[in-house]
Parts: sequence; structure tokens; C-alpha cells
Amino acid sequence: MSKKVLDRLKAHFGARILETNSKCGDDEAVVGSSDWAEVARFLREDASCLFDQWVDITAVDYPLREPALPRFDLVCMVRSMKLGHRVRIKTRVAEGGSVPTLVDVWLGANWGEREVFDMFGITFDGHPDPRRILMYDEFVGHPLRKDYPVDRVQPLVAYRQVEGIEKLPPFGPDEGQPWSRTDWTEKLAHRDLQVSPAIGEQQQQRPALSKGIEYTDLDDAAVRDARD
Repeated sequence: MSKKVLDRLKAHFGARILETNSKCGDDEAVVGSSDWAEVARFLREDASCLFDQWVDITAVDYPLREPALPRFDLVCMVRSMKLGHRVRIKTRVAEGGSVPTLVDVWLGANWGEREVFDMFGITFDGHPDPRRILMYDEFVGHPLRKDYPVDRVQPLVAYRQVEGIEKLPPFGPDEGQPWSRTDWTEKLAHRDLQVSPAIGEQQQQRPALSKGIEYTDLDDAAVRDARD
């Protein structure tokens, strides 16, 4: 069981393992950013862990929780092919902060860390190739941050002129939003509907539209507006 890995981490690192949980069957350990790389290497090398398979890394943006807690959760998912364990390690990173790269522990972290930097702006100390991976170099900002402007138009570089190919400009504000982003907070203000659990908690709304609301019990126009 992967819970044994959490026990092993707590036995070895003590209070440096800030918390553990196994919600929904996902075994997770939270560590300080200064312990990020050391815990990762322990998971890779310890005989009772042997996490040799890199799975993924991502971040979650909580812009409203600073200064009580750092803004970002950084989450790494790994697996032991030999033992069958699967765990997540998580740390919290402040705005403008960084953590050590895990490329020297799992080579697969290379592109994943570049994506996290590209989308969220979190940097990884010692990364061998710290460039954007999805956006072009001239792109300004990090589009998966919650404060990335919903109506921002990119690219900020001129379109290439290619003979025989007609280039279309980005959608305007009245035609749709870049990145398929919708300002749900404004759209659903003063309504008893929501599509985001986080927004729903803020506005004390009923469960998300995707959670099986009985539309027959609601005003059809309100449902259409929320869907559009």
C-alpha cells in the first residue's frame, strides 16, 4: 500500500513532512520547498520506496491565500514500477519563488517543469533548459494563473505573411475570449448557479452545473446564460 510510503517518509524526515493525507485514495505528502529535492531523491533511492517512474508535475494557483500561505501548490506524481506504489509530493511556492529542479532525480521532469514555468511562472533552480515549452519567447505572462487577464489578446508579435494562407486575427471581446476563458465570477454574479467549485464556495452557490443539477427545476434562461 502507498500509505506505507507516507509512514516511511514521516519516520525518516520527521517534522519536515508537514502533513500527509490519502483523500480519495491519493496518498500525498506535503513538504517544505527547501526539502523538495531531498524528499524526491529519497523516494527514488530508498529500498522501501523505489519510485523509478516519473508521472507528471503541475501547479495550482491560489492567489487569495497569500500572505497566510504561499500562492502556489506544486504537485509531483510518481510511481514505483517494482513495488506498485503511487504517491504525490506537494510543496507550496510563493509568488516569485523557486524550487530545485528534479531533472537529476527523474529525467522526465525536464519538460514538465518547463510547462509549469510557462503556464504559472514558477522557476526551477538548476534546470538544464529553462525555456518556455508551449508559448513562444515573446509571450507576456503565464496563462494558467488566475489573474491572467480574461480579455488579453496575444500574440504580441506580428503575424507572418505566408503566400496563399489568409491569417485570421484573434477573437475580439464580442466574439469570444482568448484561451476559451470565461469570466465566470462576473457572468454568474447574483445567480444561484456556478461551474467552478472554488467560485461556488466564494459566492455560496449551489453545486456546479456539471454535478447533475435538475435543470427542470431552474429557470431556462438562467441555465442558458450560465452555459453560454
